[in-house]
Amino acid sequence: MKLIATMTAMLSVLTPAAALSAEEEKVKISAAGSQNSVKGPEQWFTGQVRIDASFQAETPARTGGATVTFEPGARTAWHTHPLGQTLIVTQGKGLVQEWGKPLREIKPGDIVWIPDGVKHWHGAAPGTAMTHIAIAESVNGSPVEWMEKVTDAQYSGN
Repeated sequence: MKLIATMTAMLSVLTPAAALSAEEEKVKISAAGSQNSVKGPEQWFTGQVRIDASFQAETPARTGGATVTFEPGARTAWHTHPLGQTLIVTQGKGLVQEWGKPLREIKPGDIVWIPDGVKHWHGAAPGTAMTHIAIAESVNGSPVEWMEKVTDAQYSGN
C-alpha cells in the first residue's frame, strides 16, 4: 500500500493536475485508421497498390512516408530519391532492383536503404503480396523523381 501511495505521489509531480489543452500539446498522434487508404497512381505504379498512413513532418523537418501494400506482381516505376529512401518490409515477399543490377528478394524484417540518386524500383513478388513502410526526405518539396515504368521483362529479371 505504501508503494502505491509513493508511486501516486511521484506521478502527480510528473503529470500536473491541469493537463495541457490540445492546442498546447507539441506531440501529435495520428490515430490508426484516421486516414483513408489511397490507390497508388497508375502513372507511378503497375498493378494494385494501396497507400496507407501517409505522413509528412512539419517544417523544418523534411521526412515523410507511408505504409504501402503491393498485391502480387505490383510494383513502382523506376525512380530516385534526392536524399535516399528507407524501406522496412513488414509483410509478404518483395523484390527490389537497382538499375543495371540483379533483382533482390526482400522479406519481413528486412530494412532496405537506397542511397540518394540511385535509380531503382520495388514491389511484390509474382505470387505474394508485400507491405513495407517507405521513408524519404524531401528536397524542394519533393521526396522522389519518377521515371519510366518497369517492363514485364525487367520485372521477370530478363
